[in-house]
Amino acid sequence: MDISQDKAIKTFSPHKVFIAIAIGLLATVWLFYYNLGDQKLSTIFTDLAHPNWYWFIAAIFVLLLRDIAYMFRIRNLTHRELSVKGSIYTIILWEFASAVTPSVVGGTAVAVFILAKEGIKFGKALAYVMLTAILDNAFFLLAAPVALFATDSNIFQIIGEREIFGMPLKVEIIFYISYGLIAVYTLLMAYGLLINPRSFKWLLLKITNNNFLNKWRHSAYELSSEMVLASRQLTGVSKSYWFKAIVSTIFIWSARYFMLNCLISAFVSDSSMAVQFDIFAKQIVLWIVQLLSPTPGGAGIAIYFLKLLFQDNTHSQGFWLSIGLIWRMFTYYAYLIAGVIIFPRWLRRVSK
Repeated sequence: MDISQDKAIKTFSPHKVFIAIAIGLLATVWLFYYNLGDQKLSTIFTDLAHPNWYWFIAAIFVLLLRDIAYMFRIRNLTHRELSVKGSIYTIILWEFASAVTPSVVGGTAVAVFILAKEGIKFGKALAYVMLTAILDNAFFLLAAPVALFATDSNIFQIIGEREIFGMPLKVEIIFYISYGLIAVYTLLMAYGLLINPRSFKWLLLKITNNNFLNKWRHSAYELSSEMVLASRQLTGVSKSYWFKAIVSTIFIWSARYFMLNCLISAFVSDSSMAVQFDIFAKQIVLWIVQLLSPTPGGAGIAIYFLKLLFQDNTHSQGFWLSIGLIWRMFTYYAYLIAGVIIFPRWLRRVSK
């Protein structure tokens, strides 16, 4: 067994899953305890007792559509080298890896391993995973200004300054820090992968050629060499390839966001277009903010910021925490369980 496979198995281990679930549940219990105050749990159950089942079913349907779009995109990116069954395994295990690693790390390294085990050469697998990250981040970077412009940035005005884990902070500040880091990372990745990988390699080696950064020189050399290798795999691809990649990315993230739209609409009476767009815009802010999360898959952080962004005078904080918990059950805990079940079967399949 090679080192990369050993690391992957550690990533998919029940121990990691237990830690991710424990952090998520402990954080959720703490959030309920800290925010409920005098409110009784029975009032929250009353608010959630009679959902609009059409919206609730629509939420599940949209989630399935998103996964199908994920599979379509990864098959298109791999020029259909990846089979339908292989794409199903890849997407579920990729989501699982993202759920058990911190949001700032993600599951990209494991994704390269998964594609390589599915029979795709390392250089190609690396290129496809890097391109996926660039496409996803580009969506965040382009969608966020549109959302803030359309809502006149009143999202941040409504939230104002809050105590975040005991510290007076503005969500707006966290958002712009995260947005800036994503922008720098994405521009560097896009330049290195799609424009001039050799100049990118020279730049990294030049930066690390001093006493202070010299200890990272070997890592910089490896990263830049892999970037050159990955870049070769994307030369000469057709316009149709790029069109499908971009359109599928827009669909994937729109469906991912609309899932929460449907879920909130199942429990909130006002489902007008203005409300739907407000929910959609707030989610863009939510995803960018939680990308800085140090916890596995944003455990605890995602629900906390959902409560901050969506709380209003009509519904209690307990109500929004409950919505956040239901949302995470579908988009986080479901993939943890699926990954544990599927990984041993997938490993036997690719080991044959």
